[in-house]
Amino acid sequence: MGLFDQILGAVANPNQQGSLGQLGGIINTVQQLSDRTGTDPSTIQSVLSIVGGQVRSALQDKQATDGNEATQTLVNQYAGTSPNPEAVDSLFSSQIQQQVAEVAAQRTGLDAGIVQQLLPLAVPLVLKFLQSGANATNPQAGGNPVLNSFLDADGDGDVDIADAIQMASRYVHETVKLYNSPLP
Repeated sequence: MGLFDQILGAVANPNQQGSLGQLGGIINTVQQLSDRTGTDPSTIQSVLSIVGGQVRSALQDKQATDGNEATQTLVNQYAGTSPNPEAVDSLFSSQIQQQVAEVAAQRTGLDAGIVQQLLPLAVPLVLKFLQSGANATNPQAGGNPVLNSFLDADGDGDVDIADAIQMASRYVHETVKLYNSPLP
């Protein structure tokens, strides 16, 4: 099952933290980043995809050395829709931060300095997406299927934050249209 399927499962499951409101908040933050940088949302999604790939590597390392609980704790601690430089520093060395900014700049055309400035919001945003699968009453409890799908190390290539955000955006917009349309 793909990452977005896991996210939809978390939205539909009252025992998990995922909700339409949470997805909407993430999508709104992507739009705000787009407005702030003067770029289209797909460019910001590309930046998030690149950042997400590096977050995945960092979380896989964390999981391998400290276990699933420590990884979930880190996700819970730094997930959000507000800038948090500590989130970036907890996952990436300054050298990795610079590399991520340079790669994102090359792939998107954004200035590397702008990408570097986006990291304190991009990293918590990726973690917020991953937090959606956490247990609603006990976030530290294991079994976050969204995080597990994201960290799936089988190399099936079925993990991309940008695709998941794009699908979430369509899902939220379609759901809102459905609920706001008149009944037949």
